[in-house]
Amino acid sequence: MISSIIFLIVLAITVFLFYRSVSIIIKNIKLGKPLDIKDQQSKRWKTMFLVAIGQSKMIKRPVAGILHIMVYVGFIIVNIEMLEIMTDGIVGTHRVFAFLPFYNVIISFFEIFALAVIVACLTFLFRRNGLRLSRFHKAEMTAWPKLDANIILITEVLLMTALFSMNAADQVLQLKGIEHYSITGPFLISGFLVPLFSGFSVSTLEFIEGFGWWFHIVGVFAFLNYIPYSKHFHVFLVFPNVYFSKLKPATYISNMEAVTTEVKIAMGIIPEDEAGTEEVARFGAKDVRDLTWKNLADAYTCTECGRCTDVCPANITGKKLSPRKIIMDTRDRLEIVGKGVAKEGAEFDDNKALWGDFISPEELWACTTCNACTNECPVNIDHVSIIMELRRYSSLEEASTPATLNAALTNIENNGAPWQYAQDDRMLWAEGMDVPVMADVISAGNKPEYLFWVSSAGAFDDRYKKVVRSFVKILNHLKTDFAVLGIEESDSGDIARRAGNEMLFQMQALMNIEVLNGYEVKKIVCTDPHDFNTLKNEYSDLGGNFEVIHHTQFLQEQIAAGNLEIGGDVFKDSTITYHDPCYLGRGNGEYDAPRDVLAAIPSVKVEMKNNKAFSLCCGAGGGQMFKEAEEGDKEIYMERTEQALKTGCNIVATACPFCMAMISDGLKYKEKEDTVKNYDIAELVAMSMKL
Repeated sequence: MISSIIFLIVLAITVFLFYRSVSIIIKNIKLGKPLDIKDQQSKRWKTMFLVAIGQSKMIKRPVAGILHIMVYVGFIIVNIEMLEIMTDGIVGTHRVFAFLPFYNVIISFFEIFALAVIVACLTFLFRRNGLRLSRFHKAEMTAWPKLDANIILITEVLLMTALFSMNAADQVLQLKGIEHYSITGPFLISGFLVPLFSGFSVSTLEFIEGFGWWFHIVGVFAFLNYIPYSKHFHVFLVFPNVYFSKLKPATYISNMEAVTTEVKIAMGIIPEDEAGTEEVARFGAKDVRDLTWKNLADAYTCTECGRCTDVCPANITGKKLSPRKIIMDTRDRLEIVGKGVAKEGAEFDDNKALWGDFISPEELWACTTCNACTNECPVNIDHVSIIMELRRYSSLEEASTPATLNAALTNIENNGAPWQYAQDDRMLWAEGMDVPVMADVISAGNKPEYLFWVSSAGAFDDRYKKVVRSFVKILNHLKTDFAVLGIEESDSGDIARRAGNEMLFQMQALMNIEVLNGYEVKKIVCTDPHDFNTLKNEYSDLGGNFEVIHHTQFLQEQIAAGNLEIGGDVFKDSTITYHDPCYLGRGNGEYDAPRDVLAAIPSVKVEMKNNKAFSLCCGAGGGQMFKEAEEGDKEIYMERTEQALKTGCNIVATACPFCMAMISDGLKYKEKEDTVKNYDIAELVAMSMKL
């Protein structure tokens, strides 16, 4: 009776403390801005089962993935035995379920998983502290994060060891015929400890068995209350966090409705009296309360595993940005704000902010928005969305966009392109070619099947002009019914949005949408993955609903249908490696189309070390193309070029104007431009198709 009372008191204290800790975290998360997530519920459940329960993203790294599954599954299964321990503690019984058939087999099954937990935890401890894997020792991994991980791993080893000691002592007491210890039969793993315990006295065995029982149950209770103060709170938050995770393409950036209203008024699309009376407190995010509750839930769900930082191209090349630090800083700042609000109310202000005090401009502007971090995160955290909100604040509220990038944005605003070219020069790339212009085609009473979106790079970049000319050559060869906007096309606004200048992006987007809708455009084909992503995924938020395909997808369809035949042996002695553009691959899941097109060209194909979903960014995305790179060990494009050269290729195939510029620069820097060529896939097809 005394034992049961003590147990109930301990249980009550445990539940109370855990409830209080979780309540504080929930209140902190609710400090974020509202976000309504109710779409695609069946897909959300599926994602949760695959990622949170099935650990589908963990096994991308087999060693760590299998070890984690051993701990994850083992700890859950072993704690099923907690049902019996809890019942015994409350009622005052001993092995209350011992009457069940094959009870010893069930406990033995639990012990197998308990052993797996010990093996996995010891291996993790060795990897962290013995092998000292670099991702566990980055700058943000200060004394506490390192200690936290070790505390959890050591605790799990001790809890499982206590379980084995309890079971072994119990078996010896059974064999000695001690009352209260009913015969259950041998247990598989702890049975190996029985010979070691056989020489102990009954009182010693009872102490070991009792100590093991109390240590395990109190240890689990203590562990439960430690978790809310630890990165291991993800064991609870991972399920809702994954359920509510982003289902749209990784490179999609949410629309700012407040800006849309302002822009529509400025452009005369809606009258000023439709603006509403609600005043926008702040554009973008300066502090944690400017982020959404989902961003803040991400912060609490972070496992600090460092996989995001491990694949970040900026971090790999020695720059200050660490996606893990972004999330850890957000959580740390939220903890401070949460305590302040709890003490002083909503007016709390300590004259500090996430922007500037916790996350520096150097970190913020090093991001290429390649989404390698989000792709790698085992709990579906969206690091880039936080970075983008901070950039929006930086651009719209502080006007602190890097100077060279700001110059490109000014050019877009004045000239409709990031370079200082006149809008009237947008068709100079097509000189000497038969390129139908939409206005002429429509005025003749026709409506083309496709609009070919040339892009600013296609219109003005000397190297990329050759790519769009090659693609037009293919379109004409196929007798494709297409047209271009010509001087009516303006920059898609992708660069402006990634730079945080939402006002400029929406002005560009709404202007382009008005033109496209005016011509009743239905299908668009792009050679630029950034414009492809923007027109396909982001223009729809502003009323531009189009069927958008990338030129490699178009070429894949034509080859598969037998309309486009590849002939000759132009590249038969060539070795080609393909660089996946982030905005086509990770962003929109297209890995097969470019490879299928290349497969049709007689040549040797080789893959780089990082390919497909794990491809390394060229370093130009997120506005980086138009600004100086942050200080680091090397440029990102150099790292990628070196990976390409290691394949032994003599052709690097690309499918993006930014990637082409970066890889070309890398080959020049390595003095390989004479022996290794950089071609867009459209150029390779144009040179090898049967005429």
